[in-house]
Amino acid sequence: MEKKDLRIIFMGTPEFAVGTLSRLITEGYQVVAVVTQPDKPVGRHQNVLQPSAVKTFALQHGLPVLQPVKMKEPTFVEELSHYRADIQVVVAFRMLPEVVWAMPRFGTFNVHAALLPQYRGAAPINWAIINGETETGVTTFFLDHDIDTGRIILQKRFPIPDDADVEYVYDGLMNLGADIATETLQQVLAHDGQVEATAQSELYTTDGDLRPAPKIFKETCQICWSQNAKQVYDFIRGLSPYPAAWTEIEHSGQTLTVKVFKAQKTGLSVDGSAPGAIRTEKSRLYVACQDEWLEILDLQLSGKKRMGARDFLNGNKHLDEGVMR
Repeated sequence: MEKKDLRIIFMGTPEFAVGTLSRLITEGYQVVAVVTQPDKPVGRHQNVLQPSAVKTFALQHGLPVLQPVKMKEPTFVEELSHYRADIQVVVAFRMLPEVVWAMPRFGTFNVHAALLPQYRGAAPINWAIINGETETGVTTFFLDHDIDTGRIILQKRFPIPDDADVEYVYDGLMNLGADIATETLQQVLAHDGQVEATAQSELYTTDGDLRPAPKIFKETCQICWSQNAKQVYDFIRGLSPYPAAWTEIEHSGQTLTVKVFKAQKTGLSVDGSAPGAIRTEKSRLYVACQDEWLEILDLQLSGKKRMGARDFLNGNKHLDEGVMR
């Protein structure tokens, strides 16, 4: 079979998925339809519907778009079957019922932004950085009944520099994800769908060996200054630029909520200062962690623009008397 004859249904929602969809089209694969989330209400009154990045891209390229509210809806399943897909490619979408992932004759594979079986879940990039990993990657695997547990087809590795944030890793994995998706499709074509794959259970001994990547909520993002400086540093960059780590500054009888986007380790001992203590010196802002001072470089007050520490300190005097919690 030639790649132009392989009928593909693509499923995805955010910009991360657009990289793979774009590559499939550029390389001449036949994408017969795209499935994405329903348009999202946005705006002050939630009266404006915003299409997903995948939908916008698909319409620009004349591709049919399906937006089911529920994946088991009989009308959607019937419509999906009419496209007679040979295979489905999923990138950053949602859990699929068996009636959907088992429909194509060659099955359905997912591109996951981690080296499975590690970091199963909704936020693998964030958690890999938060946990101080020096390497991550992308994995293609066949979907089955549970989330991110299917048989692994291919993996590609990606180094995480010590100063990398989510944006850097996101961009790198988006490109690598497109690479691995097309390589996986090449294997499908070369073996008429009979692709070798490895059960994830062969790659670890117990569930205790696994590091999860659950969805991140606002409360997940609050900085704990009682951790050591390396842990806090990794936490900040693992949430930057979005959704962003945050803390509260108690100062002069006020409580200020601040997002922290960038910090750097100093190696300077806190010398008995309590975690969260603030020190300012020559327009530089330091916060005490468990073991050393961490310098805060970029931050944002609630309702204000992101700014450097110098500008922040110019508008907020005598912070040495405050504390971060």
